[in-house]
Amino acid sequence: MSFNHETVLLHETIDELNVKPDGIYVDGTLGGAGHARYLLSLLNDHGHLYAFDQDIMAIEAAQETLADEIARGKVTFIHDNFRNVRQALAQYSVNEVDGIYYDLGVSSPQLDIAERGFSYWQEAPLDMRMNQSQPLSAYEVINEWSYNDLVRIIFRYGEERFAKRIARSIEQRRANASIETTTELAELIKEAIPAAARRTGGHPARRTFQAIRIAVNDELGAIEESLEQALTLLKKGGRISVIAFHSLEDRLVKQLFRQMTALPELPPNLPIIPSELEPDYALVNRKAIVASDEEIDSNKRSRSALLRVIERVK
Repeated sequence: MSFNHETVLLHETIDELNVKPDGIYVDGTLGGAGHARYLLSLLNDHGHLYAFDQDIMAIEAAQETLADEIARGKVTFIHDNFRNVRQALAQYSVNEVDGIYYDLGVSSPQLDIAERGFSYWQEAPLDMRMNQSQPLSAYEVINEWSYNDLVRIIFRYGEERFAKRIARSIEQRRANASIETTTELAELIKEAIPAAARRTGGHPARRTFQAIRIAVNDELGAIEESLEQALTLLKKGGRISVIAFHSLEDRLVKQLFRQMTALPELPPNLPIIPSELEPDYALVNRKAIVASDEEIDSNKRSRSALLRVIERVK
């Protein structure tokens, strides 16, 4: 099975975890297994990786890619949303880990497989489900959600300034017949956006498709829930690496990490901060790590990648 995916910030994401050869690690977003393969190469036979993906295609492909590591008992695949990370790990009697990493967003193979319905370039039924066993798909969002709900998600998750025009066009079109395919929706969005605004910023449907995908998969809610659990799972000295690809994801990660590493309000002129008031977590890097020029040249997707790392210090 093909699940080819060019891994972004491969070494940076894993190396920043300060991997212990006998440590316990979690891959929140297995995808094409690029990060997993590299991390497993750093573990001895006492180390272990628990790899999550809600897309069964990703797990099936990784079972082939990582067959040698499976044979050595170094990796366990978990077909679940990473928002259930604590509960899922507890079933393996794992209550603390040395590191967790995430490569957020849609993976290249999901975009490349036309029938998954993620791409505005390829005709397919409206789907966009990362977990294909869940009931909610893009079809229901587009054909059944109210005008107000469409405006809300397109503006909030797509940061699309023409959200009202797009939502109105969807509402008018579906009154006559349901909207069935990705290309039909993409063309409708294009027509709803003024011609002058279509000349810049890439494909006019890009932001709206992003918004629908985030809504279908409740991506931001899942990220927040998972990160909050991940922080409590870390051992002292354990780290979390997160790659985000758009501003909504990165803002959420940045704000949560800032909140967890902030000092409480202190009395004025306090000569020294008592250790019990120091935060349990510290930022590993003050600014997000970005891809090198060489990586961007070889993999355009890495251009928008932002990597943030946090460590449990007490």
